[in-house]
Amino acid sequence: MEDIEDLLIGGGGAPPGYRLPITAVGVKPKKKNLFKSNPSADDSSNQPSPTQNPLVPKIPGTQTIYVKTFGCSHNQSDSEYMAGQLSAFGYLLSDNPEDADLWLINTCTVKSPSQSAMDTLITKCKNAKKPLVVAGCVPQGSRDLKELEGVSIVGVQQIDRVVEVVEETLKGHEVRLLNRKTLPALDLPKVRKNKFIEILPINVGCLGACTYCKTKHARGHLGSYTVDSLVKRVRSVINEGVREIWLSSEDTGAYGRDIGVNLPILLNAIVAELPPDASTMLRIGMTNPPFILEHLKEIAKVLSHPCVYSFLHVPVQSGSDAILSAMNREYTVSEFRTVVDTLTELVPGMQIATDIICGFPGETDEDFCETINLIKEYNLPQVHISQFYPRPGTPAARMKKVPSAIVKKRSRELTSVFEAFTPYNGMEGRVERIWITEIAADGIHLVGHTKGYIQVLVIAPETMLGTSAMAKITSIGRWSVFGEVIETISTKHHKTTLEDTLTRDKVSPCSNTHETCACSTEPESCACELGSCKGAVSVGDEVDSSRNIPLPEEPKRKNLIEWVLRRRKSQVMPKREETENPIVTERKQTLAGGRLDEWGVVDMILVGGILISTFTIFGLLFHVGSTTLSSSW
Repeated sequence: MEDIEDLLIGGGGAPPGYRLPITAVGVKPKKKNLFKSNPSADDSSNQPSPTQNPLVPKIPGTQTIYVKTFGCSHNQSDSEYMAGQLSAFGYLLSDNPEDADLWLINTCTVKSPSQSAMDTLITKCKNAKKPLVVAGCVPQGSRDLKELEGVSIVGVQQIDRVVEVVEETLKGHEVRLLNRKTLPALDLPKVRKNKFIEILPINVGCLGACTYCKTKHARGHLGSYTVDSLVKRVRSVINEGVREIWLSSEDTGAYGRDIGVNLPILLNAIVAELPPDASTMLRIGMTNPPFILEHLKEIAKVLSHPCVYSFLHVPVQSGSDAILSAMNREYTVSEFRTVVDTLTELVPGMQIATDIICGFPGETDEDFCETINLIKEYNLPQVHISQFYPRPGTPAARMKKVPSAIVKKRSRELTSVFEAFTPYNGMEGRVERIWITEIAADGIHLVGHTKGYIQVLVIAPETMLGTSAMAKITSIGRWSVFGEVIETISTKHHKTTLEDTLTRDKVSPCSNTHETCACSTEPESCACELGSCKGAVSVGDEVDSSRNIPLPEEPKRKNLIEWVLRRRKSQVMPKREETENPIVTERKQTLAGGRLDEWGVVDMILVGGILISTFTIFGLLFHVGSTTLSSSW
């Protein structure tokens, strides 16, 4: 059907975040009437009452929405914006698809597995007879897919109108919003997955034309937000208590080239707004080499700032110039080296992540050997390794493919090389400032990051989320390090000390360096590049970001019992059958050395109190019983 813009009365539209009058929305009614309890009944029959017919629609804005997100941090931000608008209009958000009245799937088109997961989810939703809205890069870049027939669609630049689409879809209509020439506003309501982290899109699209990339088909040509609008957003989220700001886009380095500015101008404007006590940190997103070569010294100066993580994701994709040319990456291996060498020289503690595609069409053994040598030379701590996925409609999909067996062999070989690195050796005993913003996947550790964005796992009360602390590195793992909090850092926003925190929770500081390793969860970086820049390697596997569903965080009780239970959980972990892999093996080994039967003072006090209370109750019962018997005689 036509896009909704072609059907609007008067050609106007609603301001961002507001509903259009229903009469002004062009919709395509579905053939089946979802609101009849008996489809075979005559049309003139009386409509059943809501109590008789469970399919009668509820009052708009009262339904429950299940949101599932695939892909990059930009996609995650889009989901948070859509969740925010739906929540602002009264809809409830749920992470349980069975309880939801409608499913909203935000898709990623980078890899074939991601789109396959979307297809499976759409089929599951249709089988469950749930209303469905599909958003993201897949419908935007491939709107004629058979799987999208009869499904409502929200385009990547139409996220500010998700409420309209959801309302009409719940009525049984099919709505498609895809075409637009302006960017969604940055000040829309937003429900963050993590209240301490703001994912800030600085531009959409890119200036590249990589032969393997499908995202360009969806996100389009470069479109940048103005410096003023981004600075205004930064001020706002800092006041809301955000402690990390992630700049996100398909290519951060290309920012502003369409509006007459550049990345250093934006970065300097944002840094000027950050609190001088470094209570809020800035993380710069993925940057391709071509667009930062002319700004390396300015960017290095920003990365050295106390309020900016000394970390950058710079994809190289291949160590062979011939393959880079076939990819149309618009830089050489030598230029990549220039970026890495310059930033490493000028920025103390600089950490760089990169991406590699194994088995690109035409890649020879010699080409792959050059990639291996490049990765060995730089010994980078974070490398994301992907097998080549031909995406329909891209030039690379028409190129002669490398046999899949060879592609898999190469990805395994490169993974073995990378996993042999020990990037965190020498950190034991060092004291680092860390910024704590997440609870680890195991529910035991809190996740902090050093200035170089190295992940540090600590055991501490949840009241330390959103704070900064000094931590001593006590041991290292392959994907992260373990630390012990020494003291919290008093800031303008968090005037607490370690003593204050521990007194409030009535516990003593502890850090068990032998606990199970628990990496924090993050959305993938860069929709244009193949995957994330996490320390853990993913060899051709798609990251499912369903864990990133943007739901409102419920307040968590901060009391003695909860903290002790968390501590006991950290000391006695249940045995689980797990698929063996290097990460699990490491976790089991570290757990084996854990203190499984050590009782702390608080534990003994609690048990003693329980025993005393029990004996007291028995004593009272005995006394009452004796008195009653005496009086009866």
